[in-house]
Amino acid sequence: MKFLVYLSLFLLPARVIAQSAEYPISSFLTTGPKAPNTHYIGEAWLNTLLQADSDIPYNITKASFRKNSTLDWHKHTTPQVLIILEGEAYYQERGKQPVVLKKGDVIRCSKDVEHWHNSTKDSDVTYLAIYGGTQPTVWTEKLTQEYYDAIARPLKTAMK
Repeated sequence: MKFLVYLSLFLLPARVIAQSAEYPISSFLTTGPKAPNTHYIGEAWLNTLLQADSDIPYNITKASFRKNSTLDWHKHTTPQVLIILEGEAYYQERGKQPVVLKKGDVIRCSKDVEHWHNSTKDSDVTYLAIYGGTQPTVWTEKLTQEYYDAIARPLKTAMK
């Protein structure tokens, strides 16, 4: 009997490890690597959960931004969906007023619409970004700290 217990303790983990090696499994629970500070100010981590290919035509990225981080204006060649998992974010499309997104919110941005999204002044944010194709993000204009600060004040007041 003791032999069977030891055998099951060693063989079951080996089977699980062997089985999982056959499947490409990733986790959205991990933060992912820190992003290079190219198109934002502050701190951000990106975890590519799914990359578009010939079978699945969309990407899913988990992004985490520290509070008071700015993301530059950009657009995508396909629609983009943002799903706020934790915290709060600012979101704005060119020519429209910015809004505050909170945990549980889902927003869709149409293709080729210039926009930006990032953490609020007082809250980190983590979201899933879903967008199609293999075309890279088109970065259009730097979002300055001054602009971010100017829109953050009235949004912060409106949230209270």
